Amino acid sequence: MSTPLGSPAEIAARLGEQGYLIDEGLSTVTYLALSMHRPLLVEGEPGTGKTALAEALAASLSVPLIRLQCYEGIDASQALYDWDFTRQILHLRTVEATGSVADPAALEESLFDERFLLARPILRALRESPAVLLVDEIDRADDEFEAFLLEVLSTHQVSIPELGTITAETPPIVVLTSNRTRELHDALKRRCLYHWIDHPGLARETAIVRTRLPEVAEQLAEQVVTIVQRLRHGDDLLKPPGVAETLDWARALHELGSTELDLESAAATIGALCKYREDLERVRATLDVMLSA
Repeated sequence: MSTPLGSPAEIAARLGEQGYLIDEGLSTVTYLALSMHRPLLVEGEPGTGKTALAEALAASLSVPLIRLQCYEGIDASQALYDWDFTRQILHLRTVEATGSVADPAALEESLFDERFLLARPILRALRESPAVLLVDEIDRADDEFEAFLLEVLSTHQVSIPELGTITAETPPIVVLTSNRTRELHDALKRRCLYHWIDHPGLARETAIVRTRLPEVAEQLAEQVVTIVQRLRHGDDLLKPPGVAETLDWARALHELGSTELDLESAAATIGALCKYREDLERVRATLDVMLSA
């Protein structure tokens, strides 16, 4: 597959059309991942736009986004493929009732026909590519699953004993995200291009709000981002708000008809920004000071 976007600047422009604003570092590593046909591993705090990067990339390329959500205990069958046992049993009973297949070998072969195959995200990505395969929160999976994933991503193929080997004609674009709840193995990192996504600065976060929520008053957007930046740079919150929470807070204030931030509306909507009771209490206690600063 040739590089679908011709330069880091074009990457930034095309993603910007999808409302995803990125800096030079991220646009460069994304371009390199596409041109070198390497998976892109992005780490960062929750809410910094890791998942949104894959979504915007798929939209900008007009290809499907296939998402594999990782979690503790996920195994290969849940990521790769499975068989529809219910339909297989119904098929078997139908055959037995009609007596249409006398050869046991032919019966067994009919049970593992393509029509009974349930393609999970990785198999779908291999078969349906060009596509963007998002492996979300890989750090939540265990070591065994990480090793399995490494093998599949290296060969771009999977072997199904009953059907044979399925190889991607065009390798999918792979984006892996991690919140760094655990360290990933070096073997996986070596095969990926890596980028750490920081929270955006004041100017870029304001631009993100204005781009994603053009209906929000300009003054309100600037005030919301200013408060969020101050909270984020402090060290007394259990979970500093991410960009997603900034957008939620701005949208909530807009829905209440606010065009500028005041103490009453800020206190009433702070649950869109803070998701822990302790954080709610700390922020409410300092809102008047922050608004008067």
